[in-house]
Amino acid sequence: MNDNDVWLRDLLESKLESEPAQRLGIAVSGGSDSLALLYLAATVSSRAKSDLSVVTIDHGIRPESGAEAQEVALICQRLGLDHFTINWNDLSGSGNLQDQARRARYRLIADWAKGQGIGAALLGHTADDQAETFLMRLAREAGVDGLSGMQARRQAHGMVWLRPLLQVRRQQLRDYLTVRGLSWFDDPSNLDERFDRVRVRNALAVLDSVGIDVSCLVGVAQNLSMARAALEIQTKAAAESVATIDAGDVVFDRRNLMAQPQEIGRRLLVHALKWVSSAEYGPRRTALKDAFRNVSNGRNTTLHGCLVVAVKTQVRVTREWQSVKDEACPTTAVWDGRWRVSGPHNNDLTVRALGERGLRLCPNWRESGRPRTALLASPAVWQGMELVAAPLAGQANGWSAELIHTPNHFNASIISH
Repeated sequence: MNDNDVWLRDLLESKLESEPAQRLGIAVSGGSDSLALLYLAATVSSRAKSDLSVVTIDHGIRPESGAEAQEVALICQRLGLDHFTINWNDLSGSGNLQDQARRARYRLIADWAKGQGIGAALLGHTADDQAETFLMRLAREAGVDGLSGMQARRQAHGMVWLRPLLQVRRQQLRDYLTVRGLSWFDDPSNLDERFDRVRVRNALAVLDSVGIDVSCLVGVAQNLSMARAALEIQTKAAAESVATIDAGDVVFDRRNLMAQPQEIGRRLLVHALKWVSSAEYGPRRTALKDAFRNVSNGRNTTLHGCLVVAVKTQVRVTREWQSVKDEACPTTAVWDGRWRVSGPHNNDLTVRALGERGLRLCPNWRESGRPRTALLASPAVWQGMELVAAPLAGQANGWSAELIHTPNHFNASIISH
C-alpha cells in the first residue's frame, strides 16, 4: 500500500469516525470519484459492511447508463455490499439539464435513504469539483455563502450529506484505482462545452498559468466558509432580538430590522423566506434587493412563495395563498412541509389552504389576532368542499394545527449544519 492509499484511507476513516453510529448510503455513478469512494469505504475498519448500502441513480440520459449501473451492482456484489439502482423518468427535455439531473439525484437518494433507514449519504465530490463550483458561482456574482463552496457536512432533504473527499484531487483517486487495476466510466458530457461546468473546467487550465489553481480556489472557499460561519452567528444573535414566530409566520420588529447592518438584515429576510416556504435555497439576489427596498419603504411584496407585509411597526413574512392553493394531503400527513393537524381523522378529510371561501365561513377570524392575508394560506380541514375546521382562524371544531418544528427552530436553523 503506497502513501497515497494510506492517506486516503486514513482521511476517510477520520471523517467517518466523527459521525454518529448509523447506516450510511454511498452514491456511486461509476465515475472515478464515486468508485474510489466506494472501494475506500469498503475498507475502513470503523464500519461493518452491513452498515453500508450503495445507490446508483440511472438518469437514462445516455444509452450506456443502464449498463454502467449494472456494472456498479456487480462491483458491490463482489465487495459484499447491498446495491440499489433507481431510475429517473421525469426528464422534462427543456431547461438546464444538468441542474434538473442534480436536483433529481438528491431527491431520489434522499427518498431511497429514508426508506432504507439510512441517516447519511456519502458523495464523491473532490477538490476539483469544489474549485469548479467556486468559479461557476463567481460567474453568477454569488455572495459569501455561495463562494464558500460545497459543505463537507450538510443537512438537507431530511438527512445528512457527507463529502469526505473535498480535500482530495481527482487524479489522486484515479491513481488509487489504477494501482489496483480498476477501471471507471467516463461520461462524454464531461467534455461537452455546452455545459457550464465543462467550460469552467477548461478555464481552470488557463488560470493555473497565473497561479489560480485548484488548491488556491479551494483555499479561498475555505476562508469564505469561516466568514460565513461568523455571519451566521451574528445573524442568529440578531434574530433572537428582532424576530418572533406567530402561527408559522416570522414577524420582525421593523425598526430593529432596518437598523441591522445591511448583510445581517438581508440574511434575516432570506432565512425567513426559506423557513416559511420550506425552500432549500433563497431567492435570487436581485429579487431580494427589490424586496428589501419595498420593506424599507413600507410596501408589501410577494417573493419566494411568501407574502412580506410591511407596516409601521413590523414586517411579517407569511405564506402566500397562491403558492399553496393546490396543496392537499390527508389529515394524517404533513401539509406544506411544516404543518400537522390533530383531530378526529378519517379518510374523507383532507388538509388544504383556508382561502377566501373558507375564511368567509369563519366569522370570528379577527379574534385570532392574525392578518387576513396570513389566514388565507393557513391549514384547514375539508371534507370535499365543506369546511370542517380552521384551527388558526378561530374555527377549531375539535382540531388543532401545529408546526412540526420546535419553537426555537427558526433561530437554530440559521446556523448551517
